[in-house]
Amino acid sequence: MPSLTGHLRRTIAVAASVALTALGYAVTTAHAAPTGGISDGVVKIGVLTDLSGVSSDNAGKGSVLAATMAIDDFSRDHKVLGAPIELVSADSQGKTDTGATIAREWYDRGKVDMITDLTFSNVALAVDRIANEKKKIALVTGAGSSAISNEQCTAHSVQWMYDTYALANSTSQALLRRGLKSWYFITADYAFGQALEKDASEILTRQGGKVVGSVKHPVNSPDLSSYLLRAQTSGAQVIALANSGTDTLNTVKQASQFNIIQGGKQVFTPLLSLITEVHGMGLKNAQGMILTNGFYWDQDDRSRAFAQRFYAQHKKMPTMMQAAVYSAVLNYLKAVQAAGTDEADAVMAKLKSMKIDDPVIRNGQIRADGKLVHDMLLVQVKTPAESKSEWDLYKILETIPADKAFAPLAESKCALVKK
Repeated sequence: MPSLTGHLRRTIAVAASVALTALGYAVTTAHAAPTGGISDGVVKIGVLTDLSGVSSDNAGKGSVLAATMAIDDFSRDHKVLGAPIELVSADSQGKTDTGATIAREWYDRGKVDMITDLTFSNVALAVDRIANEKKKIALVTGAGSSAISNEQCTAHSVQWMYDTYALANSTSQALLRRGLKSWYFITADYAFGQALEKDASEILTRQGGKVVGSVKHPVNSPDLSSYLLRAQTSGAQVIALANSGTDTLNTVKQASQFNIIQGGKQVFTPLLSLITEVHGMGLKNAQGMILTNGFYWDQDDRSRAFAQRFYAQHKKMPTMMQAAVYSAVLNYLKAVQAAGTDEADAVMAKLKSMKIDDPVIRNGQIRADGKLVHDMLLVQVKTPAESKSEWDLYKILETIPADKAFAPLAESKCALVKK
């Protein structure tokens, strides 16, 4: 990983109970004696991410960099009540038990106040429960299962960037408006994939669409040809991918080999596809695909300025997951400063009272269910002829207001929502 800006020292934090080594970074913003409002004399943030699996390119080291940038940016203008800020990171390996063990270690003995990223839904749900039990905070930027801020919401977590409903809702409605009503799903067999297919199917049927079939594949499948052939022979107008990371990348590349994308008989749409994946697919393979994203680096001047600084160190433009880490850490620190303490309930109350508007999020507000709702973007992958540079990959078709992109609060099953 490139050298990071700010007052950094590299440390190695060992979670001995699971024999895992977590690469950490400590960022000091002030050396004055901490005030009584900061527990343990330090504000400590943990990035629990995917450093070695299918989503490592979408989150991983880029998420650690984004968190570091947020700390640096906050520290230029503020002090957190005179206390230092520290950042640690670790690899959950996508495993519930591993992620939960690291979270407990961090919260209990590591003096971590807030954990973010949480790339996989199974890990995020487990860590959310632990954070709630220990009265700590979890800001979920990487996981998308709508259950995180719905049936399994907690008082100490926020789902920061997106959920399966917002992805499925915006993309499916755009394709339904084009008369594409019959759908077939290729779904990753884990919590996120299943939730994405479920939300998309429910939205489709409500809007007059029809699911003609689906097939599930194991996570990190190298050969998806049999699943693609089933989808191709289904006769569905739309083949929708409810997977992520390298699974999405491999599915699109193999679909191109079968001439499914270029053939013109069926529309091929990944319900979650991040900019690093589209870059890896190549415009020749991905051109024309319609996607929903919570962030695109070339949206406006603010997003471009942030993204160019990120690119200077990471050599890739930020994904919406990585950008969300920046936003979550920046606004968490603002909330701690405004609350005068890092005590979880006070910080959560302050976060929910704030308008979230930064280089990443537009018109954001955290609802009672812990869902950060904000404007989303409907984008289309450019053709090779339309693209003017390596990362000039999307054209923005539509900005979807928060109240149209996310499920209405009145429909929430979260116990925190007063009916």
